Formats: sequence, structure tokens, C-alpha cells
Amino acid sequence: MAKKLPIISPDKFHDECAVFGIYGHKEAANLAYLGLYALQHRGQEASGIVSNDGEQFHIEKGQGLVADIFSQQALSRLPGTMAIGHNRYSTAGGAGLKNVQPLSVNFAFGNLAVAHNGNLINATMLRSELEAYGAIFQSTSDTEVIIHLIAHSRADTLLERVIDSLTQVRGAFSVVIMTDQGIVAARDPHGFRPLCLGRFRDSWIVASESCAFDLLDAEYVREIEPGELVVLDHRGVTSYKPFSQAKPAMCVFEYVYFARPDSRIFGGGAVYSIRKAFGRQLAHESGVSADIVIPVPDSGVPAALGYAEGSGLPFETGLIRNHYVGRTFIEPEQSIRHFGVKVKLNAVPEVLQGKRVVVVDDSLVRGTTSRKIVKMLRHAGAKEVHMRISSPPIVSPCFYGIDTPTKKELIASSHTKDEIRKYITADSLAYLSLDGMVNAAPGVSGRYCDACFTERYPISFTRAEELQLGLFEASR
Repeated sequence: MAKKLPIISPDKFHDECAVFGIYGHKEAANLAYLGLYALQHRGQEASGIVSNDGEQFHIEKGQGLVADIFSQQALSRLPGTMAIGHNRYSTAGGAGLKNVQPLSVNFAFGNLAVAHNGNLINATMLRSELEAYGAIFQSTSDTEVIIHLIAHSRADTLLERVIDSLTQVRGAFSVVIMTDQGIVAARDPHGFRPLCLGRFRDSWIVASESCAFDLLDAEYVREIEPGELVVLDHRGVTSYKPFSQAKPAMCVFEYVYFARPDSRIFGGGAVYSIRKAFGRQLAHESGVSADIVIPVPDSGVPAALGYAEGSGLPFETGLIRNHYVGRTFIEPEQSIRHFGVKVKLNAVPEVLQGKRVVVVDDSLVRGTTSRKIVKMLRHAGAKEVHMRISSPPIVSPCFYGIDTPTKKELIASSHTKDEIRKYITADSLAYLSLDGMVNAAPGVSGRYCDACFTERYPISFTRAEELQLGLFEASR
């Protein structure tokens, strides 16, 4: 009889969320659907679109993948020339339809819908204050805090209320807000999460990544800058810089894993080229005598190509990925080796037999998947297995919009590199150095957040925020 198991979770940081907005096109909802489809990698739990037909807002949302939620019938119920959308992977607030964005309300200033990528570290404190003043929350998402701050603001105009609310929140936000008149898009002063501006004919678009523009044949115009707020309306694009200036702290893990390789983010080059540069640098830092280089697909492919370039070793495909895997609930037989990994990956004995193999992955979080991969490669005939990771050891959780394990679940936070090597049963293990990673990324080194590798959080936490975020969980 099949044994029921919990859902098998990938041994990776989970993607965060995607936002998309379009102003001034008669098929706004259809284009929002395509934009969200291109951004599916940033969140697979739920999706939603809100459109504005000039009189009222229309909303369609659901749990699952974009293509499963938005049928032709659903999209036909979203008329209007502007729309915003959101793909969700829950970081704050948990799962459930009530937390699926965009969140939409009607209040004294008209209709309002909000889609947010990031995490507000002072959301719990703000929520308690708002509830004390009579606010009634419909969800457990930190995004709803922004809506209530707008509603409670005493500023005269809606734009001033939006600015007032975003000035009060702390943490990461790339946010898209639709009003009766247009769309407001803003990025926090540190610029943790990406946000891009594009143009499609006479329409204006904002999206988490530029790959959303490519699907639409839209023009990538520029990155929305950290601390910038733009308004898309009948006048075109109007830019504001309403927030206090802060040191840039763009998430370097976007380059490591999250962003799609064909995207351009943070004003730099293509993510693909940067990941290849990580691999080349890794080869220079930790070369080893071997026969072939293979990636852990798909996220490890660019870095493995770079490693092969930097080392002069041939690149091979030694692991094949099943691209049609959803969530896995059952294990057919206890005797099936490494079932959780074999559902997604399978080794190629003809490539591996008798070879000294360098296997390149983008990150190592808990180590459980790496351990199974190494054993799978050996079972397929690999003579030696050398694990290479194209990022530094992850020692700290993220509080800026990534759903990460707790500190005690991060193997590098409590084990040495040699202890990890023994656990994953590799012949050798090496990580890309922090300096090597930052130097391979575009721009100056001080513009990135590397807290998951260093515990140097760009925003200092108050005691109340520490309790909200569970910073001391590992010591309890």
C-alpha cells in the first residue's frame, strides 16, 4: 500500500512573488496574463489580476499556476485598459485564497488594488496599531497593512496618501497600486527587489523582471530606481523621489537563483551572463582534477557552463530534469532509491560511468538534496563526485521577501565545510567566495544585500521587529 508523505519541498530558497502592471491598452488583462505567465518562476502558489474599466474594478484570482487559473472565460470578465497582477509564493501571512493578491478595496478615495513583492519587517507592529484605531483586516498578509495605512492617512490627495503609507513601512517592497485614475509603482529605498519599466506601443508596463516584456515584444525602458515612485496615467510616466535616501541593498540572490536567466535586473547585464561569470570565478578559486562538468538543472546550468569555460573541462548533461513535476504526495515503495530527487532528476550512466565528475549547483541550503544527488551519481557509475556551489555558504534566513528556512535548518550555519562534505558524501566541496561573487556581479560591491551569507542585515531591527521575525528562534 502506498505510504502517504508530506509534500516534497525542494531544497532551495523558495521564490518570492511577481508583480505586473499595464496602463493604456484595450487588452490590458490579456497582457497582464502573459506577463504573469513569463514571471511564473517567482511564485507558483497563487495568482490574481485586477482590471479597471473606468467605472469599476474587476478581479479574478485563484490558487495554482497562471495557465490553470485564467481561462478565456476568466479573462473575458476582466475588461478595461489598465490592470495589475501578482504571482504568489507566501512569505508573510501564509497560504489561503484570502491572501492571494492583488488585494482590492473601495474606500473614500475610490477603488484601490495593491500587488506587493517583498516583506515588511514592521508589519505586525503596524497592524496592531491600526487595529487599535478600528481597522478590520480581511487577510493575514503584510500587504494589507499598506492598504489600511493609505485609508487612515490624513494627506489630502490619494498619491500623497500612498507616499505617506510607504514612508511608514520598513523592509522590502516593489509594489504596484492601481487607482481609478492610473497605476502607481514604487520600490523601497534600498531596492531589495527588482522592478522594471517598459513600453508596449502606446502603453506603459511595470514588471518584476524584463523577461515579462520579451514575451509581449515590449521595449525595456529602464529599471525603476531604489526609492523611486512612478505614476502611469494619461500624462505618461511621472517620476517622484519621495523617500529618504538609503544605501542600496539589492538582493544578490536574485542573480544566484531567483531571476530568470534571460532577464535584466538591477540595471546590470543579463542574469545568464552573471551566472556564467560566477561559474568561471568558482573554477578559478576551486579547480579540481576531473573529467567532466555537469550542472544540477536547470538553475545550475549557466554556472556550470562558466565553470567548464574557466577550468577547460568538457561540459556534459549528466542529470536530466523532468519539467512536468508538480508537488509529490506519495512514495510508491520504500525501496525506490532517493525517490524525492528522482521524481525531478535522473542520472545518465553513459555520461557518468567511470568519470571524475564536477557537479555545479547554484546554492546549498539544507544539504538533503545534494546528498541524494551525489549518491545518485555514484550509483550511475561516477568514479568521483566533486560538488561546487556558485554562491557562498548560506548561514542566515532572509527577512526581505524570500521564504527561507530557519537558521537552524541552514546546514552551513552550524556545520563546517568538511562536515557538510561528509554529510553529502562528496569527494570534495567548494563554494564561491563572497568576494568572488560580488566582484563577478555588475557594479560596485557595496550595492548588494548579502545578509543570507553574512548576517549583515541592511536594516537594523528594533526589539519588536526581532520578535516578529523570530530572529532568536535558533537559540530558544
